[in-house]
Amino acid sequence: MKSEKKQRQAPRTDGNRPEGNGTEGNRPGADQSRADREGRDRSDRDRSGISRRRLLGTAGATGAAGLVVGGAGGAFGGYVARADDGAALTSVGANAIPFHGAHQAGIVDPAQAFGHLAAFDLVAGAGRKEAVALMRRWSRAAEAMTAGRTPDDDDQVALDAGPCSLTVTFGFGRSFFGKAGLADRVPSALVTMPSFTQDAIDRANSDGDLWIQIGADDGLVAFHALRVLQREAAPAAKLRWQMNGFNRTPGATAKPRTVRNLMGQIDGTNNPKPTDKAFAAQVFASGGAGADAWMDGGSYAVVRRIRMLLDSWDQLPTQRQEEVIGRHKASGAPLSGGTETTPVDLDKIDPDGSLAVPGDAHIRVAAAQSNGGAAMLRRGFSYHDGYDADGTPNAGLLFIAWQADPSNGFIKVQSKLDGGDGLSRFIRHESSALFAVPGGPASGEYVGQRLLES
Repeated sequence: MKSEKKQRQAPRTDGNRPEGNGTEGNRPGADQSRADREGRDRSDRDRSGISRRRLLGTAGATGAAGLVVGGAGGAFGGYVARADDGAALTSVGANAIPFHGAHQAGIVDPAQAFGHLAAFDLVAGAGRKEAVALMRRWSRAAEAMTAGRTPDDDDQVALDAGPCSLTVTFGFGRSFFGKAGLADRVPSALVTMPSFTQDAIDRANSDGDLWIQIGADDGLVAFHALRVLQREAAPAAKLRWQMNGFNRTPGATAKPRTVRNLMGQIDGTNNPKPTDKAFAAQVFASGGAGADAWMDGGSYAVVRRIRMLLDSWDQLPTQRQEEVIGRHKASGAPLSGGTETTPVDLDKIDPDGSLAVPGDAHIRVAAAQSNGGAAMLRRGFSYHDGYDADGTPNAGLLFIAWQADPSNGFIKVQSKLDGGDGLSRFIRHESSALFAVPGGPASGEYVGQRLLES
């Protein structure tokens, strides 16, 4: 044991600091006394405002590797940061997205690192009165949590964290309106989703009267919001299905980049952008008069759980994967040339006379110019729900598409993709839902008030 201890403390000759000690530099120090080490620790804390003890205690949160905390730390181990240990280590927790506004949050905001989707059904005997009370409770709790405040009867799961870009978005399924006595308020765009030839839909994990989308850049904050809202659902509604997803953590890349999906492909390059002239007309409903008036400023969310057949996909060579998608895997650039953001040239012919972007490439079949200008804003989460008994990964995409009219958005595009998309051989749609998502509440309002009190 003595020789092992000396080996860990021996000086490095490559100019780097010894592993596990960020203050010793290249000093030999194999026989340093505990007092000397503690003195350096205090000195470092005085200079930097962050002690070795605090650094080690937060190593997991900051992604530090090779820092091992031993001793009598108990089952939870690690060190506890003192309240006076200096400035915060990160600003991620301080980011707050307003709950009130013309549109609900969680539509145009950047997708967060953690996501939860949940659908609820009204219980037998619950109607409009119970729905009003429920939406009041949900809105009150969401408003508090997105601002970083504790909701009523808080369980303190996220007590130490800021809002972490938390968003909570609410929607209504077609089945909700009849149960709530609002059959005459079903908006014309909230159609019944058609079946597609390659669907393998599990109806128990589809549809629903009410829908919640939660996103946050901290896992505890996201779970806390889900748990609070699920508790608040009683006694008016019960859980129908629930799904969990994730994205890349903020700061994981050296500069902002389009996220990759679990196939390794850059995903979302051709999304409509808020700066586009047609963006609002493509994504948000104008409301108008009659039954649709309450949807002014709202949007329609298509939710699909798409399983990726990763074992089959991984057997393809990279070049073949690129042909299926129509983009280079590493850069995201279209096969017609340029960089990731270069518009795809669907007419380009390679020297051998073939299409630069193959005829069944995903980006060709899904392109707006291939679908009469149909467009939608995709804002999803990856998911991984473990492995099947044979070792097949149960993983893929929680696909969420936002549009002003699903018939001229997702439904039109998916009708083209169905059977004509080369990617369809490597994915499977396993759940489906469509929700009317009303505009954002004004200060003092709850979500859906213009529907429920019309």
